[in-house]
Amino acid sequence: MIGVDIGGANLKVVDERGAHIHYCPLWKETPIREILRGYSSAENAAVVMSGELADCFSSKQEGVEFIVAAVKDVFPRALFYGTDGTFHTTPVGELAAANWLVMADVLRDRYSDALLVDMGSTTTDIIPLNAWDHLKGQTDYSRLKSRLLVYYGLLRTPVSSLLRTVDLEGSQVGISTEYFACSGDAHVLVNLISSDEYTTATPDSCTPSREDCLRRMARMVCADVSEVGESAILNIAEAYIREEQLLITTTIRTVMEKYHCTRILAAGVGSGVLSTWLDAIDLHQEMGSLSDAMPAWAVREAMLRTV
Repeated sequence: MIGVDIGGANLKVVDERGAHIHYCPLWKETPIREILRGYSSAENAAVVMSGELADCFSSKQEGVEFIVAAVKDVFPRALFYGTDGTFHTTPVGELAAANWLVMADVLRDRYSDALLVDMGSTTTDIIPLNAWDHLKGQTDYSRLKSRLLVYYGLLRTPVSSLLRTVDLEGSQVGISTEYFACSGDAHVLVNLISSDEYTTATPDSCTPSREDCLRRMARMVCADVSEVGESAILNIAEAYIREEQLLITTTIRTVMEKYHCTRILAAGVGSGVLSTWLDAIDLHQEMGSLSDAMPAWAVREAMLRTV
């Protein structure tokens, strides 16, 4: 049995060997079938998704149908977890964006007093594990309204989505709204992650090296590295991180207070970053790389409980 989490940018698989993360942008010619064929020796697949929101689909339902069809081409008996907390065999609407809920389903008994915070490449899920009945049926839209979903992540968030100006040489300098640099560049430049951990495509399709991150970040003020200098570029990255940290940690504390959670679990590829900002249990320390693919691990666990 494998667990599969199909997002808009990444496809994650968990099997008895561990976690496997594949870059799989659905808005391009996506190799879902090709990736899954590499696991075709598995007995079956338990699947969650959030990739139905990719803008290559005219609606979320079209995305659900596409993903289900692609999976079933490789695993005809595949089961899909929905926001109603149950498994399905057909592309029902409840399959849209259920990957966060299955984590709550599997962890809520063991950590009933905790707030699970899963920071992925694109978004951050904030999940009170003591509110199962309230969580079921939630959509991404309703979670954005209630602050249970923050659309900022470790790698793919455009810098201009948070930063409007930056103080350079005593002047407030405007930030370009072009997609020149993203959160992955900022996190590399301030040493919160390594270049090897910058695993998604970069804005200019060049490498995630520090040198290329500097060049991309300089573009945020329409400059070259030689024009403004490395120190100024690092100021831009640090300013972005300050805004990111403030937004995410403030939201976490608000949700903790509302739901009376007493501790924080940090998961996802950004668990290490979260742990530098908050007093949190880093699930990566307990689970290893499985923490980077939590929904895939959780949907496999949920299915194994039922068989």
